[in-house]
Amino acid sequence: MDTLSTVMDGHRARGASLLRCEMRAPWALRIEDEAALGLVVMVSGSAQLVPAHGSPTRLAEGDLALVKGTHPWVFADDVATEPTVVIEPGNVCRSLTGEHLALSLGLGTRTWGNAGGAPADTTFLTASWELASQVTGRLLDALPDVAVIPADEADPTLSGLLAREVQRDLPGQDVVLDRLVDLVLIGGVRQWFSRAEGSAPSWWRAGSDPLVRRALALLHDMPGHPWTLDALAAQVHVSRATLSRRFTELVGQSPMAYLTAWRLARAADLLRAGGLSVEQVAHEVGYANAFAFSAAFKREHGRSPRAFRSAAVTPGAWSPVPG
Repeated sequence: MDTLSTVMDGHRARGASLLRCEMRAPWALRIEDEAALGLVVMVSGSAQLVPAHGSPTRLAEGDLALVKGTHPWVFADDVATEPTVVIEPGNVCRSLTGEHLALSLGLGTRTWGNAGGAPADTTFLTASWELASQVTGRLLDALPDVAVIPADEADPTLSGLLAREVQRDLPGQDVVLDRLVDLVLIGGVRQWFSRAEGSAPSWWRAGSDPLVRRALALLHDMPGHPWTLDALAAQVHVSRATLSRRFTELVGQSPMAYLTAWRLARAADLLRAGGLSVEQVAHEVGYANAFAFSAAFKREHGRSPRAFRSAAVTPGAWSPVPG
């Protein structure tokens, strides 16, 4: 897989919190869900997104926004409106006095808001992912706290389909919505990096070079292969010197250094997922034995594989691969 495919595959939606919100002014939500990443799709109307740091951003119909939830942020009809609702981890919704609002503001299937059945001034969709994988940390590290994709650069077909499907309740609908959220998110990430080429991560820019793109795909697809620089260069049909120079220039580190970081990021995800012993994980990512793997893993992540696996997972936490 290419680098973006690998990164996004690690972030694949599985039961992402997805909600349609129908609001009438005045309204303001304080988002404290600690989500690793949030997605906002404006269906109609407009709203102000006020990050913890930085200036407010106005979102209009058709706009998309990607928001890191590691710091609280406010979403409101106007920057002057004070929040009256707090969204906490697990999509728990309460008033400032602690009253739970899920029932009182519920408007039907996956729909919530203060419109109360009357025509809404503003309608938007929200999706959030509470936990980030080690692999996906590379995406989160590359994004700003708030990334806005204007309507004229977004794909209205995908957003429109998600807006329609979110209110349907059919067999298999959760899977349908997960896949649609994936598509909207991938489209937004593609567009953001394309329009912000100067600040795009090295792994995105490296994809424009066919040689480096092919080398990256091999390393991602087969991290357990006993790669050497000579073997990788032979697979992409260039000299080791040419591969090393172009890879390092575009990615920011040598092929073998990148492979080590990638193996250890992949290993972290396998350890979190469970199902494989430490020795099995070691072989899966290319280490000859658990001892060598444990030493390398501890250097990278600051703790042994077993300690890493047993540690509590913190929403929004990640250990990104360099680049």
